[in-house]
Amino acid sequence: MSTELLMPQPWVVQKTERENEDVVTLTLAPESSDHGFSFLPGQFNMLYAFGVGESAISISGDATTNGSMVHTIRDVGAVTHALSAAHVGDVIGIRGPYGSEWPIASHTGRDILVVAGGIGLAPLRPVVYHIIENRHKYKDVAVLYGSREPKDLLFRAELESWKDHNIQVEATVDNATPGWTRHIGVVTTLIRRAKVEPRGAAAFVCGPEIMMRFTASELTGRGMNPDDVFISMERNMKCAVGLCGRCQLGPEFICKDGPVFPWPRMSPVMTIREL
Repeated sequence: MSTELLMPQPWVVQKTERENEDVVTLTLAPESSDHGFSFLPGQFNMLYAFGVGESAISISGDATTNGSMVHTIRDVGAVTHALSAAHVGDVIGIRGPYGSEWPIASHTGRDILVVAGGIGLAPLRPVVYHIIENRHKYKDVAVLYGSREPKDLLFRAELESWKDHNIQVEATVDNATPGWTRHIGVVTTLIRRAKVEPRGAAAFVCGPEIMMRFTASELTGRGMNPDDVFISMERNMKCAVGLCGRCQLGPEFICKDGPVFPWPRMSPVMTIREL
């Protein structure tokens, strides 16, 4: 294996934006102007905080935008805390991009359903960008998004702006707070509100594993072909190249075989307790 696969390249923080109390979006640019890069929606990078360690973070920006890379990071540990605390001008190491992509480009001419829970909206944002840039290629499109509380919602201004592109956007929370006038309940309760016909449609789903399991069950129960339901299994990735085995789930290595999988490949292991 080439050492280049394991060697982080220096990227400079261009912009930081706090999404909520524990989530930050970083816009990064390569330190060297001759460092070319591109990615596909759904892929991830390994972000390295010098002196602390590295963590697998999905790319949450527009795949057609050259010159910068966008990552939305939740502060849940030592590495993500260091990354979330970065300031403009700081240098972060990046390896990647790695992994499989959301197959949105191969589902033109169909209804599209995007279902996200919590931080799971970040890996799905490039899918929405792709749809907006190619809106004429898709039929009805709905984005369904759930979070714990209103304050946890990501990309709030963007959620509203997506409606301007003939995209249905519905949001729900588990626990309402004063001033919240929209839906209350788990995100699967929004599926019946989507102006998308499940039969013949494709769904892209990311969030907690229990949420993805119930979403896939609800969609297939309403007639969606299981092969047209795609989920992202970002969990416990350490090396990103299949050496450490930390991300193995059944027969799959999430970093090499995923993180995006069609539902039938994951459904046999998603219901096994403690796997």
